[in-house]
Amino acid sequence: MIEVGDLKKGMFIVYEGEIYRVLEASKHFMGRGSGLIRTKLKNVKTGLVREVNFPSGDKVPEAELSFRKAQYLYNDGEHYYFMTLDDYEQHVLSEDEVGDAKYYLTENLELDLVFHEGTPIAVELPTTVELTVVETEPSFKGDTVSGGKPAILETGLRVTVPFFVEKGDRIKVDTRTGEYVERV
Repeated sequence: MIEVGDLKKGMFIVYEGEIYRVLEASKHFMGRGSGLIRTKLKNVKTGLVREVNFPSGDKVPEAELSFRKAQYLYNDGEHYYFMTLDDYEQHVLSEDEVGDAKYYLTENLELDLVFHEGTPIAVELPTTVELTVVETEPSFKGDTVSGGKPAILETGLRVTVPFFVEKGDRIKVDTRTGEYVERV
């Protein structure tokens, strides 16, 4: 059991007999009395997103999951294909199951597949990934007023990068926040 005040984005819980992934969790406190934990939960099987409010101090069961090392192979537009590294078995996840992780997936990327009762339900990305800049504005000498410029990466992800980053550069991106880390 996990206390609802400790819920964080990306965690898996059991609510009303179904497995949900926590998309958002925020604490709200009234002037008197206990607080309220507002969450946005996504049903792993159906994809239904619902908002649930928990009283502060409640507990919910954490989903029993297993993690296996896997390698991303490719996608065919609708489905994403992965291969587990221990038995070389291929697994298929839909675009809904992959979610925003699709913006960080490049061929041969090693990650963790999340399994529940032998079925893959989600992917767990590494903390940072290396991606190539495919489109960005040219830099002008002395242009340091704003904090950076927009860039589009090979996966379609849009990030703000420093002015010295050019088209074709490889950069590291934090998968938790979607922000630029460094040039590789």
